[in-house]
This record gives sequence, structure tokens and C-alpha cells, in this order.
Amino acid sequence: MKLRSSLLVAASLLPLITMAADKPGYTDTPQLPGQKWRVHDADRPQPRIVTPGASFSQGAPAPSDAVVLFDGKDLSKWTKDGEPAPWKVANGYMEVVGKSGSIQTKEKFGSFQLHLEYATPNPPHGDSQARANSGVFLHGLYEVQVLDCYNNPTYPDGTVGCIYGQWPPLANAAKPPGEWHSYDIIFEAPKVEGGKVVTPAHVTVILNGVVAQHRKEIIGPVRHREVASYEANTPTTGPIGLQDHGDPVRFRNIWVRPLGEYDKP
Repeated sequence: MKLRSSLLVAASLLPLITMAADKPGYTDTPQLPGQKWRVHDADRPQPRIVTPGASFSQGAPAPSDAVVLFDGKDLSKWTKDGEPAPWKVANGYMEVVGKSGSIQTKEKFGSFQLHLEYATPNPPHGDSQARANSGVFLHGLYEVQVLDCYNNPTYPDGTVGCIYGQWPPLANAAKPPGEWHSYDIIFEAPKVEGGKVVTPAHVTVILNGVVAQHRKEIIGPVRHREVASYEANTPTTGPIGLQDHGDPVRFRNIWVRPLGEYDKP
């Protein structure tokens, strides 16, 4: 699935939550492979809540070999469908301009280490998936969720820090609305031989200093209410995308380090 279609699938589907015993989620979705849970399962246990360490003011400076994707000044390294990225830039951050569309990097990457920081609106609006929804798209295909999950339960595989629709986070380390959060993501690209995926993608996600995913296998591109699976000729490089889900989420201090060692035998 191409980046544009992948982002549109997730961005256009603000889900109507099927309630089961007053728990957010679904009861009519297919079962995830190798798990006893359905996609967006209402009965799946909620991630335990962990309070992150003290807030930081400066964030994480980019290492000397990093590619700086956003330094707070402009969106010259980002695009929307080949055109200039339409989001707002002010006071050192970029902000989603609702319904203007998701954006992606002009450059493509294989395996990489990614750092970014985001803040959700304060005061908050909405609940469950309708509160400060956005996402980080790896290769434009695989989503690590951005969502205000502070005192805001949702289906576990849609919680901040999840691999959307596949794996809930090991812990919910959300900060209060308006505070800056940090994501550190190590992504290992899939390996493809003869048009078929022989090694799936893997990802490690650290949210606010707390491990949310520990080298977890990604089962395929993001899907809503469906089981993900890899397509033939899945790309081994791709852009990094940020999702417009209609909420004014802010991002800052975005940098990436390509990890070429994953491409070696």
C-alpha cells in the first residue's frame, strides 16, 4: 500500500466505537494471528499506566550523524503528494492543519532510529480515538499511534505507543494534555526476496523514557478493523509520515539516523 492510501485509510476512519460492557472497542472484528484477541478488542486488558519522569524543556538534541527533518523553522524536508507541506509552523513547532492532509518526508529511509516530540491540545476535546488523534507512519505503511491517552481509555491496540491494530503498548506513559511527549523509535525494515517478505519489519518504541514496544514484529501495513498482512513486493525503504486526523497536534525536534547495519548479513 502506498503512503497516501495508507494514511488516508487511517485518517478517514474516525471509528464508531462498539461498546461492550462499557469498554471501548469492538466485538465483531477478526482475530489477530497468534493472539487470542480480536483487532481493537474491547475485552483486551488495558495497558498499565506508568508515570514518566520529570518533563524536559530542551528535548533531545540531534546527534552529529543525524538527518534533521524539522528544526522548528520550516517544512522544506516535508511534502504532501509532491506539493509543499501545508501545516502551520510557529514558535519552533509544526501543527496539524485539520483536513489539509497528512505529510511525509521527501527522503526515503530503510532501517532507522527516529526521534520526535509532540504535544496534544489543552484543554482536551473528545474521547477515545477522537482525542488528539495522529500517528507516525514508518515507510508510510506502519503506524505508531499518537493519541491523548491521559485519563482517556480506548481500545488497547489503539492506545498511544501501540502498533495500531496489532500490539498494545507495554505501558501507557502518556503525559497530561499540553505537555511535550518524546518518541524514540528504532525501526528495522522488512527483508524481501523474490517479491515476498522473508523477514517482517520490527520496531522498538520508547515513549517518554518508557519502553512501549520491545522489538515487536509488525504483521503488515496499518488496517482499521482488519488483520494486517504484507503485500507482494513490499518496499524496503520509504518515507516517514505524520498523520492529519483532524486534530491540532504539534510536533517538534524531529531527526533520524539511518541504520545500515541491518542491511548486512
